[in-house]
Amino acid sequence: MIESGLQALTEYLSAHVLTCLIPAFFIAGAIAVFVSQSAVIKYFGANAKRTTAYTVASVSGAILAVCSCTILPLFAGIRQRGAGLGPAVTFLYSGPAINILAILYSAQLLGFDIGFARAVGAIGFSILIGLMMAALFRREEEKLFQQSSEIVLPEDERKHPLNQIVAYFGVMVLFLIAASSIGLVIDVDLQSVGKGIVTLSGRWLSAAFALLFLIITVFMVVRWYSGSEVAEWMRETWKLAWKIIPILLLGVFIAGIIKELLPQETVQRWVGGNSVWNNLLASVFGALMYFSTLTEVAIVRALMDLGMGKGPALTLLLAGPSLSLPNMIVIGKVMGVKRTAAYVILVITMSTIGGFLFGMIS
Repeated sequence: MIESGLQALTEYLSAHVLTCLIPAFFIAGAIAVFVSQSAVIKYFGANAKRTTAYTVASVSGAILAVCSCTILPLFAGIRQRGAGLGPAVTFLYSGPAINILAILYSAQLLGFDIGFARAVGAIGFSILIGLMMAALFRREEEKLFQQSSEIVLPEDERKHPLNQIVAYFGVMVLFLIAASSIGLVIDVDLQSVGKGIVTLSGRWLSAAFALLFLIITVFMVVRWYSGSEVAEWMRETWKLAWKIIPILLLGVFIAGIIKELLPQETVQRWVGGNSVWNNLLASVFGALMYFSTLTEVAIVRALMDLGMGKGPALTLLLAGPSLSLPNMIVIGKVMGVKRTAAYVILVITMSTIGGFLFGMIS
């Protein structure tokens, strides 16, 4: 068991940390510093424009870089200060699921198709679930917020033009893509010598692009941002890494042990296919279990190696980060037992449907 855990840890460290996870931490740290949380959260108010509120709520998890542990106090705060039920629930569901680190890690470890489907599913389902919750409890919400005021948050002092922020994060994402592709083996059906030349050339090309985007990023930082902002960026990056990496490595180690202990036949029998039952089981399991940030990806990878289908894998990724037994207790205190029960049922149902449809086309 220990050997299996250490092997999984070694493979992860050699294949994913340098070229994927470390650049992603720098991006997440930059988001925390250069993107105003106040500018995002203020659009969640009960009187905010509907299209704006749901759009911002569905993607703000990536913008704010929230994880499953930090989403609950944020949700409670905006809810208690006047956020409408629909946008607040949209934010609650999508926030952990589209954490930028989780999406990049899913695409890197599980495949681009699952990473992309996770992002699209989280955004789309969050809006649908939010709209359904708002419709189910419309009358109660109208009475509840008759005397409530709009969320009032202080303006963020960091002011930078939108074109600077877009260009800055765009170049960093391009650097991440180029860096992540350095270690990929280009599978070309050529003779062995020619294949080696193509693979080597592809890696050098990726490295050249990564270096180019890194130079452009450094130039932008020096030209546009102050020394104090850069120092804050480094602090936020370190804080995220210190909080997440130890738990993540423990999760990878545990996933390796799971592969050794869990019989492959059991996994194939319960979640190896793509029936509604397979996906429902994965959804309920994900909703009840607690996954620390990013550990669900490593666990899903281990289960897929044992025969878990792509559909149930996506189902677990859609249900797991947004729900757990501890989360349900906190959510129940914030918006009541009836609303919480409806939310849990909707998450399990939508995740099951999403995984089932993905399994049919993948």
